[in-house]
Amino acid sequence: MFSEKMEKAFEQMEQAIQLLKGSLDVSFLDAYIENGDNILDNFQVRILDGKPEKETVLKLEKIYKELAKFELEPEELRRLSQLLLLKGNKEEPIQANHQLTPDSIGFLFVYLVEQLYPDRESLQILDIASGMGNLLLTILLNLKVENAQAIGYGVDIDDTLLSVASVNSGLTGAEVQLFHQDGIQDLLLEPVDTAVSDLPIGYYPNDDKVKDFSVSTSEGHSYAHHLLMEQVMKYVKPGGFGLFLVPSNLFESEQSDHLKKWIQEQVYLQGFIQLPDGMFQSEQSRKSILMVQNKGENSRQAKEVLLVKLASLKDSQKITQFFQQFEAWKSSNLYL
Repeated sequence: MFSEKMEKAFEQMEQAIQLLKGSLDVSFLDAYIENGDNILDNFQVRILDGKPEKETVLKLEKIYKELAKFELEPEELRRLSQLLLLKGNKEEPIQANHQLTPDSIGFLFVYLVEQLYPDRESLQILDIASGMGNLLLTILLNLKVENAQAIGYGVDIDDTLLSVASVNSGLTGAEVQLFHQDGIQDLLLEPVDTAVSDLPIGYYPNDDKVKDFSVSTSEGHSYAHHLLMEQVMKYVKPGGFGLFLVPSNLFESEQSDHLKKWIQEQVYLQGFIQLPDGMFQSEQSRKSILMVQNKGENSRQAKEVLLVKLASLKDSQKITQFFQQFEAWKSSNLYL
């Protein structure tokens, strides 16, 4: 349940977005971005070519006056933005690869990062396909609650999604640098501690650009999610981890041999965590978390790869059992 403060803030924010959507004749996402920019500009309504019109401006100013009174914590602001974007998706559905990563999965990523970096004081985290940035923000803000300093880097080719991520990082005060580019292109970025991503599933159209990738196929287009994993691990420090939300049938797909070859040669496969079947509408849409680790002086292949199928992310007892299982596996298998 959300607090009365959160409910009121949601109502005010949605009203402002709908006013901008109608007045500017734009999509929900574009109105969301415009509203966020207004708030970040000290609750000032931006007027361009006479729009929004005076009547709408007066209504927005009244709403912003109320919104300015709310004192929401960064994580509350992130959850508020998530609710608004989910509401917008009901009005104007977006493609599956652009959907927000659910909090239940996001918090599992938070737990894994905390466990894999127990001596964390400062972490640099890269998301090679950040989309609207919800997964990256979930990790950064919850690490901050635990007094860990974390800097995020997000990459996406879609400028609208990246603008949403920019607004949300600004509203929450998270330290994030965003790159508007194809994730397969070279990044102007020093090596980071870890990579995370809810990877987009599909084919990459430019065969020539990826012909030198280990996971590329010589016949037809290569899987984009395979390519992005190989690409992003190049920017992770030796011994650093990659945590990826992937199809549960990852190792059974037609191009899985290429992926297995890359894993065998370049990284350590440390874990594969299957998410509850009930979270997905069909067997084909089921997802898992793949956990790989770069080779280095302070890393080694786990004696036993962690293979787990979670029964529920809502049952606290089952989640606790998984935490205990993970911690026991980590202490006997990982060199941290």
